[in-house]
Amino acid sequence: MTIRRRTVLGAALAGATGGVWGFGGAAEAGRRRTVFVAGDSTAATYATADVPRAGWGQALGVFLRPGTAVQNAALSGASSKSFADLGRLDLILAAIRPGDTLLVSFGHNDEKIEDPARGTDPWTTFQDYLRRYLDGARARRARPVLVTPVERRRFTADGAPYLSHGEYPDAMRALARETRTPLVDLTALSFDLWTTLGTEATKDHFLWLDPGESPNYPTGIADNTHFQAHGAIEVARLVAAHARTLPGRDLRAIHDPDIPDTVLVWPPKRPAES
Repeated sequence: MTIRRRTVLGAALAGATGGVWGFGGAAEAGRRRTVFVAGDSTAATYATADVPRAGWGQALGVFLRPGTAVQNAALSGASSKSFADLGRLDLILAAIRPGDTLLVSFGHNDEKIEDPARGTDPWTTFQDYLRRYLDGARARRARPVLVTPVERRRFTADGAPYLSHGEYPDAMRALARETRTPLVDLTALSFDLWTTLGTEATKDHFLWLDPGESPNYPTGIADNTHFQAHGAIEVARLVAAHARTLPGRDLRAIHDPDIPDTVLVWPPKRPAES
């Protein structure tokens, strides 16, 4: 177990860095600008029962100055279609205000075309649903940003990384160009990071734990999609560093290579599912 893992697993944690699904915080914050996150399990905020699992939306506030709020509405299992069809987009649009930002990141579950509730086609329905987010934000004078899906941990037997999202990132890139929407190419950025780290070092970013390492995963886990705290922080760093229209970016934090896992906290329940 690394020192970084020991610090996060041994912490007594409460609260929710990165915002919650109930949007009261945004109203109470008055006129300060808020970053809303619409996404899936890779971005979601997790609970104490999930430690050390974390999503990049849960860690995003680490790289923003205190005057900027984060409302992380990312939902495990969601696609661009199911998130909207469940009314989650409507909740964001009811709360978002002029000058706020909406980060939109889907793709993992849109790829599940066998599931009619979630699957989309990259060049038709995926783009059509994403337009709802962009148009809804702009109608409220908020700023949408498209974020391509973070890449999974995928290596061949020879240790060569490979891409896993098919045409969905390309479809989002094309939509960003067409609609003149800022884009964070998180697929490419994360793929480059995983390539640099290689097969073993990436395990400290993804949810890889040995048996007995965490009381929440007593038999261990080898998850190549979701992150532990360190990975969530580093992916959030990529988003904050490259989302140049993001309000309140803390450049000092973005360039600090020693952000500890202990900056993250976990609420008692998953806020998006409460």
